[in-house]
Amino acid sequence: MTQFKDRRDAGKRLANELVPYAGRSDVSVFALPRGGVPVAYEVAIRLHAPLDVFIVRKLGLPGQEELAIGAIASGGVRVLNNDIIRMLHIPDEVINIVARRELDELQRREQSYRGDRPAAQVEDRIIILVDDGLATGASMRAAVSGLRAQHPARIVVAVPTAAAEVCEAFRHEVDEIVCAMTPDPFFGVGRWYEEFRQTSDEEVRFLLEEANRQVLQG
Repeated sequence: MTQFKDRRDAGKRLANELVPYAGRSDVSVFALPRGGVPVAYEVAIRLHAPLDVFIVRKLGLPGQEELAIGAIASGGVRVLNNDIIRMLHIPDEVINIVARRELDELQRREQSYRGDRPAAQVEDRIIILVDDGLATGASMRAAVSGLRAQHPARIVVAVPTAAAEVCEAFRHEVDEIVCAMTPDPFFGVGRWYEEFRQTSDEEVRFLLEEANRQVLQG
């Protein structure tokens, strides 16, 4: 399958799958920062919808941080990978220490990205939740749980690439799932991008401001 040039290219191609939502006044696009923001920017511009962030932090096992034992999200949501926790006999104390550290970073990012601007309205709106890809789906599940607690009219998860089995699992968890590409074998999200550099906080702030400026200008 063809790789995406970068996240912006992936966003443009993903937006093609979301055209039915274009121009609707009840649609908002939310990105999982940081990597999801350049993707979501292109989606928001194409759909002419406001853009905001919904922050999720992975809970990595100390010493093996790439192994997700769960995730936390804006609004006090915590989702745990109970199978891994039971298998590795991870005590609650360790989970709580990791969660407290990640909560500090979550709050820092919310202040950094949004400043004094209030979070976008979720209740009774169609929320298109965007990331740059789905591997295990743990972070996205935490975001979905956090958003659902705010009573949206509909949650649409949209990503450029995902593991096929994870994409299929989300069909039972949200109102709609859009995975532009589900390669098999998957090999990880970064495999499907020619450029997969880390997105900076400065880029996140710029893209949020620019997207919403264009929406306001009409």
